Amino acid sequence: SSADGIKDLLEGLEVRYLANRDDNLNFALLTDFADAAQEILPADTELVRLAREGVLALNRKYEAQGRDVFLLFQRPRRWNPLEGVWMGHERKRGKLAALNAFLRRGSADAFSEVVGDASQLSNVRYVITLDTDTQLPRDAAREMVGAMAHTLNRPVFDPRKCRVVDGYGIMQPRVSVSLPSAKRSLFVRLFAGDPGVDPYTRVVSDVYQDLFGEGSFVGKGIYDVDAFEKTCGDFPEDTILSHDLLEGSHARSALLSDVELYEAYPSRYLVDVSRRHRWMRGDWQIARWLLPRVRRLGGESAPNPIAAVSWWKILDNLRRSLVPIATLVLLLASFLLLAARDVVAVMRFVVVAFGAGSLLSLLADFARKPTALPLSTHLWVIVGAAATQTSRLLLTLAFIPYDAYVSFDAIARTVGRLLFLRRRLLEWTTASDAQRGSYTTLPRFLAAMLVAPALTVEMVAFILRDRPTSLSPAAPLLGLWFASPAIAWWLSRILAPPSVRLSPQQRRFLQKLSRKNWRFFETFVSSDDNWLPPDNVQEHTTLAITSRTS
Repeated sequence: SSADGIKDLLEGLEVRYLANRDDNLNFALLTDFADAAQEILPADTELVRLAREGVLALNRKYEAQGRDVFLLFQRPRRWNPLEGVWMGHERKRGKLAALNAFLRRGSADAFSEVVGDASQLSNVRYVITLDTDTQLPRDAAREMVGAMAHTLNRPVFDPRKCRVVDGYGIMQPRVSVSLPSAKRSLFVRLFAGDPGVDPYTRVVSDVYQDLFGEGSFVGKGIYDVDAFEKTCGDFPEDTILSHDLLEGSHARSALLSDVELYEAYPSRYLVDVSRRHRWMRGDWQIARWLLPRVRRLGGESAPNPIAAVSWWKILDNLRRSLVPIATLVLLLASFLLLAARDVVAVMRFVVVAFGAGSLLSLLADFARKPTALPLSTHLWVIVGAAATQTSRLLLTLAFIPYDAYVSFDAIARTVGRLLFLRRRLLEWTTASDAQRGSYTTLPRFLAAMLVAPALTVEMVAFILRDRPTSLSPAAPLLGLWFASPAIAWWLSRILAPPSVRLSPQQRRFLQKLSRKNWRFFETFVSSDDNWLPPDNVQEHTTLAITSRTS
């Protein structure tokens, strides 16, 4: 969409290559133009030229490989009468379908520009698909390919059921929050979880993988090209926005828990809400896969091939989108219809419903004190975690009206478009565009979230008229609702890095620590270990050097 955007894409492509050099890996940009009212815009030619020259420059820079490592696949806009715009056909799902057709049948009709020697791709077995903000850490690609190629994981396609029934056609690594984005705002610090690399103290578990041997594909992972083509090649057109869950249901997805990818977390509440709105629209658009029969490419009806656990995943996503609406209706009904003590009981029920999971997690963490950790330190960690969980709970309660409004809007739009309009089902905004277009000032937050304070004022009026005794127990929650736009704005402010002012004692401590760190390498990095730093040195009870490098 811009020259700066192309520069970022090319730099990201090179970084991923440098972290994952391998003779059998190629790195490609799979690109569309932004939606437009006409097929070709004046700026298109220059954008394609910049992308082409950038890919060619990367290939020249690393020509010692003896092959074109980098490629560009650019698609033209196609007229979509249901969306009313010129756009990339079927968006990301269409891009992957076009790439698979090129890999297996050599069909380049879907691309207006192919840069680099693509003839070498005819033997490609696996594709790793990443969003533009998804980082691929060092050697992660090799680990993903190794897991896919393992004999026990190879996909077994059942032509009668029209899906993979054993092994896996897709593997989804776990996706964590990148460190640079993790401290950008208070909103990220509270809701993004623990960022960074911590493979020694984290147990990764997924209910679906643990109990049913299947994970959920979220669009950033590795897939077997042949299995993907057999199972995901005949979805109906112009109706599927959230294709990842369906692809994972047909090709059978696994959670690859020991490979970790990183991506940025939205720094502002409204950006996160916009993302969830898009997800909910996509979830409701595939609700038809709950039926015994589904439409295929071309419009014909066929038996629904997905397994029971995939059916449950779709249903559970729909249930989750209804939770804010049901919660708001429950609370409003209690304020207007119940006695004061019953209002308190309902509010306690809501708090328990939203907070029980966090409480159980805290109790489990409290019971699992590491033996080497002092009790005071362990308790301090638990107190910090409890403060974070309590803050999340209060914010969840504060955002109930607006979350309910967003959920209702997503569901109503999708149902209306599916049943009546039959158009605009592929409406979509990229994460980068959503971040750039997000509101940053308090008046804009208030305008965007006006439904919450407006509902609060109206509820206070109804309560004073019909049930004044309910106002006292409901007041704390109503106050949070009224202030929710200001709270969301305050949480979404981009935080400036704190200025560092060290005392003389702190400075001396850091200087001594630096000298000790340097001393370790000066002492133990020697010709005895090929000038590589040892993993660790044991000081007690005898000196022992661990001669390997992690």
